[in-house]
Amino acid sequence: MIYDRRDRFLALGFYDPDSPIRVRVFQVRKPVQVGVDLWIERVRQARALRETCAVFASGTSGGRWINGESDGLPGLVADRYDTTLVVKLYIPGWLPVLEDISSALSQELRPRFLMIRLSRNLAAIARDHWGITEGFRGDPGEDTVIFEESGLRFESQVRLGQKTGFFLDQRENRRRVEAMAMGRDVLNVFSYSGGFSVYAARGGARSVTDLDISAHALESAQRNLKLNASHPAVHSALHHALQADAFQWLRDSPAAQYSLAVLDPPSLAPREANRIAALDGYARLAAGGIRVLRRGGILVSASCSSHVSDQEFFDSVRRAAQQSGRSWLESWTSGHAPDHPASFPEASYLKAICLQLDP
Repeated sequence: MIYDRRDRFLALGFYDPDSPIRVRVFQVRKPVQVGVDLWIERVRQARALRETCAVFASGTSGGRWINGESDGLPGLVADRYDTTLVVKLYIPGWLPVLEDISSALSQELRPRFLMIRLSRNLAAIARDHWGITEGFRGDPGEDTVIFEESGLRFESQVRLGQKTGFFLDQRENRRRVEAMAMGRDVLNVFSYSGGFSVYAARGGARSVTDLDISAHALESAQRNLKLNASHPAVHSALHHALQADAFQWLRDSPAAQYSLAVLDPPSLAPREANRIAALDGYARLAAGGIRVLRRGGILVSASCSSHVSDQEFFDSVRRAAQQSGRSWLESWTSGHAPDHPASFPEASYLKAICLQLDP
């Protein structure tokens, strides 16, 4: 509980002496009783927001129910994959009230299965001090869950996959890529499980190429394409997989091979100290992406680095385009999807920009 110098109430939050963010605030202005009823209220509010935005419309059974601080539940995300709810905890404050928050989530969201995931820094504390480990609570579900997004089928590795098993935050940008893919040869850089490639294939791409340094990721992308092989456009699109370092491959590969390139790297600035190097990295990626694009090609470049502002990122991509010597036109920029709200500046991390080359 935080008070000002005159002993007036300011906020309630989870205190963590080992974190650079000492307090994660979940209540301001007036005190409230902390318990399961408060968590139920917060989950109910988050559910209402997603229902208003029609996140789980027909053909979509994967999305985010809870987005941490922006839904009044700091250090906690909850993602739906069909009938499985994956809850990932990032701060120790949730450990002593895990039963209460699990009860609130189960009551309001009604999943068939509930999976608890722990951030890497939390696993030892949870095990040694609270006897909590990752896994299903209640009935055990499957470690790999098939869910739908925009009528396409994907797998989520809910126990061992990155984040909660799938990058749900790029759904809107995947839809944008699908709308531009007709007849194009698409390069998906940092492809992970191939989400952009599957959308591009359904959008009529002539070919899709996944580029990732991880063989495991490329295998996952291949499985996701197979899950959608019954769709004629997905079935007819040629598929290639390249296992390579993306920076090196974009620098050394032959130029002008593709007509649409998607750059979606992991965070290049996990800390503020990495911001300048990250901006250089984004510029190099954009330059490489432009280099492998044919005349009239499209570049879609994304960043998930919260320490890099939207403007800084967009400007780094624009500078790369300017320095390429080619003419270009900015088609669009984008931010967070409706189920990933960012209610304060520090919560904003996702952004993307699309450039048309040689318009």
